[in-house]
Amino acid sequence: MFLRTFGWSFAITIAGLVAAGLIWGAEGFGVVLILSILEISLSFDNAVVNATVLKRMNPFWQKIFLTVGVLIAVFGMRLIFPLLVVGLTAHLSPGTVIELALDSTKTYNGHTYAEYLELANPAIAAFGGIFLLMIFLDFIFEEKDFNWLRWLEKPLEKIGKLDALSSVIALVVLALSARLFAADRAETVLLAGICGLATYLAVNGLSGVFESGLEAQEEAEEEAEKSGRSLVQVGGKAAFFLFLYLEVLDASFSFDGVVGAFAISQDIFQITLGLGIGAMYIRSLTVYLVRKGTLDDYVYLEHGAHYAIGALAVILLVSIEYHIPEIVTGLIGVAFIGAALASSVVRNRREQALESSSVAG
Repeated sequence: MFLRTFGWSFAITIAGLVAAGLIWGAEGFGVVLILSILEISLSFDNAVVNATVLKRMNPFWQKIFLTVGVLIAVFGMRLIFPLLVVGLTAHLSPGTVIELALDSTKTYNGHTYAEYLELANPAIAAFGGIFLLMIFLDFIFEEKDFNWLRWLEKPLEKIGKLDALSSVIALVVLALSARLFAADRAETVLLAGICGLATYLAVNGLSGVFESGLEAQEEAEEEAEKSGRSLVQVGGKAAFFLFLYLEVLDASFSFDGVVGAFAISQDIFQITLGLGIGAMYIRSLTVYLVRKGTLDDYVYLEHGAHYAIGALAVILLVSIEYHIPEIVTGLIGVAFIGAALASSVVRNRREQALESSSVAG
């Protein structure tokens, strides 16, 4: 299963690094390798959250996620999307943006492509920060089968019964962020943040409507034995909107990696290749987690990933004014997931010990 899931990732890594070495030499090889590692470290928590959504989709849509989704992630989110952002925020024509991107030394009105992308950071951070914040808030306020930080999660679950609480908090956080961090870019930050909120509500809401309707029809027919709960894998419109949700989620996670990559290289093709290799591993890891049932075996992993998402949302909003090193972002995510994994292992051992003692008794 491991080779079958990660085979394409290994093959593309080898091909990509060989191509980097032939085109850009040893320096290019090293840059692409570093960018790949950067993407994996920043997006590991993304794989865990993706897996919680992907396991609800049928095998056909899981394959779509690993094939079509990869193309969207590599070429769409890490090559075309930054071009669109620069064009929209700097009011540049598509031709001008492409010329700047292809020549890292070329300037327009005194700015290079990388500088324009940096100038677009407030809008990018506001959109991604609010979108990720909504994911975290909806998770922390919903009733869960297991609680990791019980002292925190139980009270928040009770508060979360209030309608639209997540949206209200997100809007308050957005207003504070615009006030504290945006300075003269407050209007841009507010508009981008509202777009992030609207995108989340639209995609998540539509997928929920179709999914709930499909589950009601198929609940009696389809059951999967995982942690004692039934799991209905959806297809059709429900899976399509879940797929859109995953792609927007991937975009939100990729923002900081794309912007941070320009500190390592100014060549968009090196950046796309390096981040694309990393994205392949995140996709493969997502599928591997689903097929192995890892989230059911280690029940707190989902919690750790969502806390990492909450931290990333805060980091993105703070980055509207202050630069946060990418290594800090990556380490925070790894720390939350590592702690959640360790807690899951301890819980599983405790449960096994209790079962053994009850059998012996």
